[in-house]
Amino acid sequence: MNRTMVTAANTLTQMQQQMDTISSNIANVDTNGYKKNNTTFTDLLFQQFNNQKNADMELNRLTPNGIRQGVGAKVAQSQTVMSQGALKTTERSLDTAFTKEGQLYRILVNNGDASEVQYTRDGAFYLSPASNNENMLVTKQGYPVLDENDNPIILNSNTKEFKLSGTGTLTAVLPDGTEQNVDLGVSYANYPQLLEKKGDNLFGLSANMANDNALTRLDGQLRGQIALQQKALENSNVDISKEMINLITTQRSYQFQTRSITIADQMMGLVNGIR
Repeated sequence: MNRTMVTAANTLTQMQQQMDTISSNIANVDTNGYKKNNTTFTDLLFQQFNNQKNADMELNRLTPNGIRQGVGAKVAQSQTVMSQGALKTTERSLDTAFTKEGQLYRILVNNGDASEVQYTRDGAFYLSPASNNENMLVTKQGYPVLDENDNPIILNSNTKEFKLSGTGTLTAVLPDGTEQNVDLGVSYANYPQLLEKKGDNLFGLSANMANDNALTRLDGQLRGQIALQQKALENSNVDISKEMINLITTQRSYQFQTRSITIADQMMGLVNGIR
């Protein structure tokens, strides 16, 4: 097979991954707390031909000596960008938003027979009946929100008002004026590149990337680092205009690679047709 075809085919599969990433970013432009992904490319292995044995003949050359024939490019990394999204006011007491980058709520997710702690920036919480007189604080998907001890948050069903402090203490005020205080479970992502998107706007650590230093639990004395705002939600950090530009650029590169295959096929046809 023509080497041009191999190089273009290798690159096409990687460019498809980039288009999938950009498409995901665009699809989640209105998802609360969504964090976009950026992809970077690197060269695959290349073969070098040192056609000029005499280095003195290459004086004043601006490029490295020799001829390098590559075999395409690959996606080197798809990294989650944890930059802060804009805040929007909702006036709903169970809507919360982080005002600092890298902070995440801890959520309990059931995977079959096992349960796993995952993380999210989406602070739109709801109440789900847990018993006759109690409600559980959950995400919009129904996953329990955890407190600082990683226990599901159970609140009195007669609560008439919710208050949230800037450091993540949720206060449920009962009709008789008594209060129930719960500290939300919050962690800080030290290494966002170790986080893996699990779906439903959740993050987790894959088994082969687990790292004790990847996340810091903001419990106890560290709760002072938490920055939360009540009655607000964080928008996605996706810049739709930038993503559209990236998509068009990637599509043009994809078309260039397919054109390379077409031209290589035509050249092979010409060669094979020589008598």
